[in-house]
Amino acid sequence: MEGESYHPHPAADNDESGIVRSNTDVPPAHDHYTFQIKNFSLLLGMKEEKCHSGQFEVGGYQWRLVLYPNGKKNSNGNDYVSLYLAIAATDAFPLGWVVNVHIRFFVFDQIRDKYLTIQDANGRLRRFHKLMTECGFARLLSHDTLNDSSNGYLVDDTCVFGVEVFVIKGTCRGEILSMVNQPQPNYFTWRIDNYTTLKNRWNRSGQFTVEGLEWQLLFFSEGEGTEADKYWSLYLRLVDTESLPPNRKLYAKYKLRIRDQINSNHLEKTVENWFYRPPPISCFCRTLLPSRDSEDASKGYLVGDCLFIECKIDVISVVKDFSSN
Repeated sequence: MEGESYHPHPAADNDESGIVRSNTDVPPAHDHYTFQIKNFSLLLGMKEEKCHSGQFEVGGYQWRLVLYPNGKKNSNGNDYVSLYLAIAATDAFPLGWVVNVHIRFFVFDQIRDKYLTIQDANGRLRRFHKLMTECGFARLLSHDTLNDSSNGYLVDDTCVFGVEVFVIKGTCRGEILSMVNQPQPNYFTWRIDNYTTLKNRWNRSGQFTVEGLEWQLLFFSEGEGTEADKYWSLYLRLVDTESLPPNRKLYAKYKLRIRDQINSNHLEKTVENWFYRPPPISCFCRTLLPSRDSEDASKGYLVGDCLFIECKIDVISVVKDFSSN
């Protein structure tokens, strides 16, 4: 970076807006794009406020230059040329995307084969996101400076603007937690026939699927613990906990029910629980129902040696991971 006898801007001018302007004979070395405009004066008379370059790729993203020849009016750019970098083709970006970029614009001095560079002071980064897709300077270059032929920026009504783009690479990882109310399907009925012939203390239902996960009911016909042989017990189990990342929990709110086949006076309880690896089982109620009541036909729970157990999941958490570069 060096200065000469001409100084349209000092060699390193940090103005009040936090913009550094520098003169250098070193051409852009990083990923850059040049926007040459012939018959520039015709742009000054057009009705449209801005024009833009074609798209170009830097850092895996698509960009374009947006030029306001008469200045960006709503940004106090009157009597200046405004120049912005815009990110393009963002429709397929993930939710919450952010791209951090260091931007250095330049204007080519066609007389001395040098460059006027314009950039933010103190290495400031610009953050592109859904609500900010265009960043730049409303007062890039004054019309007086551009039109002064001794500066070499406008020669034969031709000028050359450009930009160096430094994409700051980083990976953003996260998750989206959704609480799904009344997922479908969410209801499972387990019919147990020949109850009196059950020999296994640990009885498992078939598996059923809710929100892509496999579940199972566990039934203890003889109870457990100090109350063994006196009570029924019922549990809900998440089968494929291997599908859950380590240290991640899954929430479920559900109803477990033993159907009263005669009076519809069902035995029911609502449970809330977090499931995780290694898999816990959720206890409905260890002292669920005295065994003597189960043998009373008038209670309606055991009819014709047949028992109906039901499960309804009312709310379940669903997590989706995402990452962006």
